Amino acid sequence: MSKQIIVPFGPQHPVLPEPIHLDLVLEDERVVEAIPSIGYVHRGLEKLVEKRDYKDYVFISERICGICSFIHGATYCQGVEQIMGIEIPRRAEFLRAIWSEYSRMHSHLLWLGCFADSMGYENLFMNCWKVREKILDVLERTTGGRVIQGVNRVGGVSRDMDAAELKRIESEIPGLRADFTELTRIFDEDLTVQTRTKGIGMLPKDKAWNLGAVGPVIRGSGHAIDARSTGYGAYDELDFNPVVRDEADCHARCLVRAEELFTSLDLIENAIDRIPAGEILVPVKGNPSGEYYARAEQPRGEVIHYVKANGKKNLLRHRVRTPTLANVPALVHMLAGCELADVPVIVLTIDPCIGCMER
Repeated sequence: MSKQIIVPFGPQHPVLPEPIHLDLVLEDERVVEAIPSIGYVHRGLEKLVEKRDYKDYVFISERICGICSFIHGATYCQGVEQIMGIEIPRRAEFLRAIWSEYSRMHSHLLWLGCFADSMGYENLFMNCWKVREKILDVLERTTGGRVIQGVNRVGGVSRDMDAAELKRIESEIPGLRADFTELTRIFDEDLTVQTRTKGIGMLPKDKAWNLGAVGPVIRGSGHAIDARSTGYGAYDELDFNPVVRDEADCHARCLVRAEELFTSLDLIENAIDRIPAGEILVPVKGNPSGEYYARAEQPRGEVIHYVKANGKKNLLRHRVRTPTLANVPALVHMLAGCELADVPVIVLTIDPCIGCMER
């Protein structure tokens, strides 16, 4: 029997966009066990809910994550609105859906670029980020912010899109679809990508379910689970089918994200066709009292915002369950038995966002 050694991986590593730390127990070059250690970027954001007005806290909730900020803000607002029994304008729900899908595309393209970079594929990395710039341009043009949008409000949204802007977005979609087609073809067919991802980091269907995986991780293992299917917000009117792959390896999780780019474009087109006219924000009076679990589908998977209030302007509790936390047990399972050289690629396939997870 080979002697076991422990090799630390992270919190700083060339392929890691964020500081996750793993103690890897090795026998020769094979990983026997991976022991995660977190807590490097805790910021105490949830505690701030006791000090800030619940309306102002929207801007803090958006800063839970620097990549999927919009959906965090929208989900927090959704929780408070449910407690207060506020029915927001239907147009605001459609606008939130459109911006959520742009947020998803920008996150997936960022991840695809980082994933290509982890395999030494610099050209593919730059192409992914070049396309991502087109998404960020739309977010900046319509909200004023490229990454932190700041348009969510309790009661709706603060900015609208006029008919000319919606038409312009529609006209840009064929170009984006062509860009996505080329990127997806490379991730699907390129020999380098296939060699580094196929049959690696296996997460069988039953394990994905038992370990509580979410997002592209569980959909890459054959489960059609997506919070958008519950029909929150405007999604109850939009035609939607989750992207699912059955291969359960790194390649499947990569292709789920690539193919979800097309789903987002379809949802945006659908939303533009059906968006009603009308107000985008209703006045909100009084303070919330009660508690609610709000669910939404982030680019990395299901996120839950729990809010509890007692009739004062400051909430009693705000708790967030992020998709990265839900996917860590699945990551530990994927790493057991893999080669040391495959660890960076496997870790990236859960798209870890540690700042989001630790808040």
